[in-house]
Amino acid sequence: MSPDTNSSLPIIAILGGTGKEGTGLAMRWASAGYSIIIGSRQLEKAQATAADLNARLGMNTVTGVENSLAARRADICVLTVVQEAHQAALEGLKEALQGKILVDATARVDFRDPRPPAPPSAARLAQDILGSGVRVVAAFQNVPAHALKKNLGQSLETDVLACADDPEAAQAVIRLAEAGGMRAYYAGGLDNAIVVEGLTSILISLNKQYGTKTASIGITGIHPA
Repeated sequence: MSPDTNSSLPIIAILGGTGKEGTGLAMRWASAGYSIIIGSRQLEKAQATAADLNARLGMNTVTGVENSLAARRADICVLTVVQEAHQAALEGLKEALQGKILVDATARVDFRDPRPPAPPSAARLAQDILGSGVRVVAAFQNVPAHALKKNLGQSLETDVLACADDPEAAQAVIRLAEAGGMRAYYAGGLDNAIVVEGLTSILISLNKQYGTKTASIGITGIHPA
């Protein structure tokens, strides 16, 4: 355990974590004291990404390994693969994910032609593939990757909707979001996540219309305890 990490916090694996969203979340959580494992299908790519993040952060708390080993070593896993790789990744990691919380950040939206996806939600598909031994939570689909790496240690102007059939698992992910500087709310079961995915198509359209990369959602009228 690195002196920069808090041993009381869960270990986080980001599977398919070498892209913009995965590395942005990794930087936020590593800065907050979490031990982070970057997973990839290619060991060398995972290791190179981890080394780059450590250099940027001035820490040594991020490691890189192959996806299945990352899943086995972690307490909470976050899936940040592109939508085309979603099903194959889940099928390949089914055994390694048993007993874990899996956060599915997949939004099946084409940037070139943003439209809401058809049901069922990506997270519902994940739960069906993985079975009852894995607690799936849908979250972070609407968080702008462009904003994650900026102003580390400060709050982001974005809210996270966490959908899960297991409210306790959702609360664990809400705590994780809050540690990364985001507000987060439990938004019902996994079937509700289809709406959250669809919001991504709206955010992409807003970004294009208004020439930005950081459109996000915000919830008002709720004051969490």
